[in-house]
Amino acid sequence: MKVALVIILMVLAALFVMIEVGLRSLFGFGNPPIYIGDEQIGYLLAPNQRTRRFGNRIEINQYSMRSAPIEKTCSPSTLRVLLLGDSIANGGWWTDQDNTISSLMMRSLSGANLGKYQEVEVLNASANSWGPRNELAYLQRFGTFNAQAVVLLINTDDLFATAPTSLPVGRDRNYPDSKPALALVEVFERQIRKQKLIPELKAVQNEKGDRVGINLEAISKIQALTRENNCEFLLVMTPLLREIGKPGSRDYEITARQRLKDFTAAQQITYIDYLPTFNAIKEPKSIYQDHIHLNLQGNQLVREKIELKLIELLGHGTPHQA
Repeated sequence: MKVALVIILMVLAALFVMIEVGLRSLFGFGNPPIYIGDEQIGYLLAPNQRTRRFGNRIEINQYSMRSAPIEKTCSPSTLRVLLLGDSIANGGWWTDQDNTISSLMMRSLSGANLGKYQEVEVLNASANSWGPRNELAYLQRFGTFNAQAVVLLINTDDLFATAPTSLPVGRDRNYPDSKPALALVEVFERQIRKQKLIPELKAVQNEKGDRVGINLEAISKIQALTRENNCEFLLVMTPLLREIGKPGSRDYEITARQRLKDFTAAQQITYIDYLPTFNAIKEPKSIYQDHIHLNLQGNQLVREKIELKLIELLGHGTPHQA
């Protein structure tokens, strides 16, 4: 009986180890990207992280960017572009580091005729659910990193984004502030255990006032910071999947979109709206990961138009045809 019990325990222990190792090696459970709270920015990805999630490599540098480590300033022979954004720019767990919009841009621009520039860096300062106020606070904290151009990538929902807050960090399963003890613990937390509500978030989510106007003001301040640092500024917006085709954007989104269009004209901001581009695609679902995020094909499409406009703004030649 004792021998049988020992054998059973050994089998269970071996099975536990096999499951734990499999969850870590195949899916990356047990090693999620970690977040840190910040009074002004709200939250950032913790600096100096490397992990894999569902086979996709994720690297966060010393400035909480989804980029390789960088020098604070770059050489005169380097073209540096700073991409600011939310989960669309970041790419999340569903996008390998090499397939983020910033990485695709960097590879393509490296093959372009860029005159005096011999190297290209495209920095990716982004985090899930950031809005214009988070991105402004990041710029105010870290600066433009001597970039020649700053690209702000938003989506339609960002026009209604609320004020930065650190409340989700360590309390929302999508914003962990520490590694779980085991991969099995993370699976339980994500797949089985119900997400606890964060009561204080309700006041943030119910922010009063003209949110669209507040976010446009944040974009205006981002533009002012880029001008102070002699940067070109490019504003880019992607639509939600449900905005493509019929019936299209909802009435309040159409109003907000028009306000943005009028605002960029008045502020003389170079602006790319991807809604017409995506509307021309026969199967728009083919470029989306879900209702808002893009897959590799969508990232390539966004990359192409940004790249062409940047080359025009910077007064250089033609991009490399990948």
